[in-house]
Amino acid sequence: MDILSVKQRFGIIGNSELLNRALEIALRVAPTDLSVLVTGESGVGKEFFPQVIHAYSSRKHNKYVAVNCGAIPEGTIDSELFGHEKGAFTGATESRKGYFEEADGDTIFLDEVGELPLSTQVRLLRVLQTGEFIKVGSAKVQKTNVRVVAATNNDLQRAIAEGRFREDLYYRLNTVPISVPALRERPEDIYLLFRKFASDVAVQYRMPAITLDAQARELLERYHWRGNIRQLKNVAEQISAIEQSREITAPILSGYLTEGKTTSSPSLSGASTFDDMNTERELLYKVLFDMRTDINDMKRLLLEMRGYTPSQPMHHEPRKEFAALLPPSSIHHSAPDYAESEEVIDEQPQPATKADMQREQIIKALRRNGGSRRAAAAELFMSERTLYRRIKELGIE
Repeated sequence: MDILSVKQRFGIIGNSELLNRALEIALRVAPTDLSVLVTGESGVGKEFFPQVIHAYSSRKHNKYVAVNCGAIPEGTIDSELFGHEKGAFTGATESRKGYFEEADGDTIFLDEVGELPLSTQVRLLRVLQTGEFIKVGSAKVQKTNVRVVAATNNDLQRAIAEGRFREDLYYRLNTVPISVPALRERPEDIYLLFRKFASDVAVQYRMPAITLDAQARELLERYHWRGNIRQLKNVAEQISAIEQSREITAPILSGYLTEGKTTSSPSLSGASTFDDMNTERELLYKVLFDMRTDINDMKRLLLEMRGYTPSQPMHHEPRKEFAALLPPSSIHHSAPDYAESEEVIDEQPQPATKADMQREQIIKALRRNGGSRRAAAAELFMSERTLYRRIKELGIE
């Protein structure tokens, strides 16, 4: 099988030997029904490999079912995977099929498999060993025929040593291991990926694409990229949206890179720490953009109250929350009279904490997306698992 055609089909960019080796293993194991465990740091693109395996397997005409184990609450994970009977627990008003029953004959991808609770790990081990499972609240043994591909960014050997992951399940899942390289391990691909992300933003928002000078490109390729491809994509999008100059120099680029350009590789378990740091920065960027919009809206409304019409046309209506504070006549360019001696007293609002700003942005994103956590997570540039954890930490209902 030609690896180049696989890359073109799935939009995989890079010529690294480590990347090519991982793709070769995926293609070789695809025609079998062996279980595969894809490992790698957060943000390296592990989700592409189960898709490649399914597309070149004997099950390619059947369904591909992807399950994010880290995004499902622990109390409902067994029901989601294996189904439940009516009355099995409070709220179970009818029987429900789980993913393993629905995916009979298909391929199932278990992302973040390292997050499964121990009780669920026992059930999963039985499926892998015998193809059997039991619904929650049932005593009937059912059969299923699924191809399991799992992925994790956790160090499962360490989790086994700490008693958080079953060793027998690890060896069942790890029949064929695929290790996806970190971005820092494929420096020849960094500029190619950056150029692709910058080009995508330019096409989407109809703006000139940004370019890097020689020093900026060198800095880009020497940077550690703890957040891997996800971090690189965020940096390309931020620069494209914020910088007026389309030619980016090293000093400009360095302002978008986090500290810690060490050459030593971080542990896989440390990847979630970076995700938290990156998530906070993304939310703060969105707060600043919203604040800038709010200030511009207030300026326009104040100008209109004084009977001044801006030379540039308004590209959007004033924010409703600001318009509601003003008398209706002021919105229609009829400015009230003010005495010159009148003193305007600005009441300083209470400073918002970082947690308050993050909470506000998450709530706004959820409202804009009709409560869909997946869509909200994509808008906030974070994984569903990270969003779910933030919602719990911030006490969002």
